[in-house]
Amino acid sequence: MAKAMYDKKATDIVVLHVAKLTSIADYLVLASADSDRQTRAVADHVDGVLSQTGSNPLSIEGKASSQWVLMDYGDVVVHIFRHDARQHYGLERLWADAKRIPVEEGTSDSAAAKPARTKRMAISRQA
Repeated sequence: MAKAMYDKKATDIVVLHVAKLTSIADYLVLASADSDRQTRAVADHVDGVLSQTGSNPLSIEGKASSQWVLMDYGDVVVHIFRHDARQHYGLERLWADAKRIPVEEGTSDSAAAKPARTKRMAISRQA
């Protein structure tokens, strides 16, 4: 997932392990883009790459405005922000207690890189 983001020149990619802090997800993946167009391109590329592995999002929000695109993969929630929107909403401050998982450009992805098929994903697909 992070590699797909780097492919489209996303910056400041951060993975937060939030499983012990909330039941909504295990990981949050945050990334920044320079423009609405780049935000949309990063989201489309992540969706395309993960779809090839059989991981489809439960929902995608925000692609119309593209200031903040949220992609829900069950236990992994991806947030792609335009730089100013990321500063404004400050999710890293909100989840300051979460463990940060290092992500380096050009290396294999972290545990949150490819969302594993989860109970939450399986339940939603049956509905």
